[in-house]
Amino acid sequence: MNISLKNSAVLLIDFINDFNFERGERLLKHTKEIMPNVKRLKAFAKENNLPVIYINDHYNLWQADFHKIIDNCTNDWSQEVIKAIKPDEDDYFFIKPKHSAFFQTPLHTLLNQLKKTHLIMSGIAGDICILFSAKDAHMYDYSLHVPENCMASNEKQGNEYALYLMRTVMNANTEPI
Repeated sequence: MNISLKNSAVLLIDFINDFNFERGERLLKHTKEIMPNVKRLKAFAKENNLPVIYINDHYNLWQADFHKIIDNCTNDWSQEVIKAIKPDEDDYFFIKPKHSAFFQTPLHTLLNQLKKTHLIMSGIAGDICILFSAKDAHMYDYSLHVPENCMASNEKQGNEYALYLMRTVMNANTEPI
C-alpha cells in the first residue's frame, strides 16, 4: 500500500449509516463495493499505529457514543456495512452536526494535539460529506490522500466529479490503495 505514514491520521466518515433515505439503496450498493478496500485501509492504519478517527452523523442522538449510533442505525440494510467497519474501542469517535467532519467538531484540535498534518480520508457520501471535509482540511493546510476506491456516493458520476475537485482544487492524492 503506497501511503505516506509521516504525520498521518485516517478519517472514516459516516460509515455508521442507516441508508434509510432517498437513494439510500444506491449509496449502500456503492458502499458495499468499497468495503474490502476500507477494511484494508483500517487494518493498515492499525498495523502502523496511525490514529483512526471516525466522524459520523448524529442521527438526532447528539451523543458521541458509537454504540448508541450503531444501535440506532442497524437495520437489515445497514448491518453488513456497520459490522464490517465499526469502530474499535481505541478509535476516536466524533459526531458532526453538518456535512464537514471539521464543522463544529473537535477534529482540528485533536489533529493538532496529535501533530498530524496528513489525512487519509475515506467515507460516504463522497460528493457531499467527504468533499466538504476535504475542502475544510485543505483550508486548514492538511495534505490529503482520498483513495478513490475508499469513497462512495449515491451516483458514480457525482463521486468522480468530487474526486476531480479534490485532485485539482485541493491538491489531494486520489490514487487507490
